[in-house]
Amino acid sequence: MDGAQPSLPPADDPVPESWRQLHDVRARAAERAHVATGLRDAVLPGPTSSNDLPYAGIAVRSVPAGDATGLGGDWYEAVQLPDGRLFLAVGDVSGHGEPAIDTMTRLRRALLGLSMTGASPGLLLAQLNALVLDGFADTTATVVCGHFDPATRRLSWAQAGHPAPILVRRGAARQLAAPAGVVLGATANPPYGMAEVGLAPGDLLLMFTDGLVERRDRDIGEGVTLAVRAAEEVATEEVAADAGTDPGADFDTRLDRFVEAVGGPDPEDDVCLLAMRLTDPA
Repeated sequence: MDGAQPSLPPADDPVPESWRQLHDVRARAAERAHVATGLRDAVLPGPTSSNDLPYAGIAVRSVPAGDATGLGGDWYEAVQLPDGRLFLAVGDVSGHGEPAIDTMTRLRRALLGLSMTGASPGLLLAQLNALVLDGFADTTATVVCGHFDPATRRLSWAQAGHPAPILVRRGAARQLAAPAGVVLGATANPPYGMAEVGLAPGDLLLMFTDGLVERRDRDIGEGVTLAVRAAEEVATEEVAADAGTDPGADFDTRLDRFVEAVGGPDPEDDVCLLAMRLTDPA
């Protein structure tokens, strides 16, 4: 459906009521899509967002589903905590449209508030799971979140049924081994394990929703393999740019190429990508 509104037939048409019903249905669908888009844009920054910190560059890509009526509950967060650590999170609420966006907004704000307590990522997810079970009936969500300590250059992280981040170092990329963790809202008191990894200047960390790697015609494993290869290509381009042998495109453009290489916008699901690139403080 291309979004064009059907013209109403003349009054003496034998099926005027059917046309009017179709016109009303399409008009309501277009209005719902417009409202949902407005809600999401009010909650999250634009599709391309970047922020440079003394020790890292943060870049975001938020790509809506190809079908505008299918707007989902993908979200991200990157904020410095009072103790100096950086809190990073990417999440995905089940469902589409206004209900999913409303739930996404509330869960994102709840996790952000909980993060200010300084609790570990595993405990944050346990608390968020309890909140989903208590206050969001028939809702499930996935989240990956972590603390990066610029003093030690260590990332501690946890996940709730969410794809693990990809780490790119010196041109080689790999998906991190995920600690234990189940989807939020699935069961009471599940264990949420913790993982820790040291990072170094030049490392690139990619956190993303499953819309990046999963498609109807391929499983998520194939998508992750494709994403790892695409991440290595981004790293190779960056090394060449830093060396001056191939200035090429800037980092933001390379991230756009990364999303396209993995498959571009998903016709049925949003794509959210949060990238952190460590810099040398010197």
